[in-house]
Amino acid sequence: MLRRIYIASLVLIAFSIYLSPSNQSADCYHYRNDAEFKSFLQAHHSEYQSENLSIVKSQVYNHRENATFLMLARNHDVYLVLETLQGIQDRFNDKFNYDYTFLNDEPFTSDFIYLISTYIPRGKVNFGIIPKEHWSYPSHINTTACAEVRANFADIPYGDSESYRHMCRFYSGFFYKHEMVRQYQYYWRIEPDVKLFCDVNEDLFRIMRENDKKYGYSIALFEYAETIPTLWPHVIKYIQERNLQPELLPMFTNKFGWYNLCHFWSNFEIANLDVFNNPQYEDFFNYLDLAGGFFYERWGDAPVHSMAMMIMLSKNDLHWFDQIGYTHPPYVQCPQDAAIYVKNRCVCNPDEDITLNDETSCNSHFLRFLEEV
Repeated sequence: MLRRIYIASLVLIAFSIYLSPSNQSADCYHYRNDAEFKSFLQAHHSEYQSENLSIVKSQVYNHRENATFLMLARNHDVYLVLETLQGIQDRFNDKFNYDYTFLNDEPFTSDFIYLISTYIPRGKVNFGIIPKEHWSYPSHINTTACAEVRANFADIPYGDSESYRHMCRFYSGFFYKHEMVRQYQYYWRIEPDVKLFCDVNEDLFRIMRENDKKYGYSIALFEYAETIPTLWPHVIKYIQERNLQPELLPMFTNKFGWYNLCHFWSNFEIANLDVFNNPQYEDFFNYLDLAGGFFYERWGDAPVHSMAMMIMLSKNDLHWFDQIGYTHPPYVQCPQDAAIYVKNRCVCNPDEDITLNDETSCNSHFLRFLEEV
């Protein structure tokens, strides 16, 4: 009897390992110990990574969705990244053991790879290099005109930044094509300086799948009008030319029928990658990309994602994660329910919550629209 139970247990463990997303790639380096890992990096990725790299840490036996955390980071961000990981692990991922995917337009240093990999105890850690064609000017862009635009945008946040524009274009049209991302069904986007203020005791990826949600957000803000003067006219023209009738159009318009400047703050988003990996999104992005507004203006990925969701999704596809306890400076989302605040050991100041402040947040408007029958 004991022998049968023992054999059955071994079969269960082997089956769970087989199903784990961490073991889908045959090219992963399987981490055994610190000394061997250092030796591997020295031999194959001395100073900088030579190719896309996945590190498999301790095996995961709990059920997981096919999902990853996704972060765009630079080598000098390493200590901010570690601080973010501490919060993510303590508040959520020590319970669920999801993979991490880090992308960079330059190769990660071996020091970055070593420090990040040793900090994450279980699952898979991916380090991807962004292809040059996804972080450069397309052929139809006049780079001289772009430089003039940046010089005139210096008084707007990131208005004079060239790299920020490449980042926004990458997150608008290419992140989901990266080979390190394409292996997953869901992603949770994080940044080097975000924090979780509360314990997250539910598997947010499972919530997305079980409720058939396609896009989840935490904070909704107004965009700087100066950064997107022609974006909305292009979107409306696209809708008209494609003969579309978006269900969510009133969610993003004011009483005059013009864009209300609302968008999902995309530094926190949990989404099904099928939303992006489809011909309709590709067509929408290419239409905007040809207009050149990522460089001639300062179109952010947040309004672009938001307008794409407006065009493609319905009310039931969206989900507001209202109890996360999340910040990307300077804005905070903090639970207002006292019982939830105590239960989830939150440490944010509820008075600093932005989500229901109509002067700075679009969320009240969004909720009124989404709750309409």
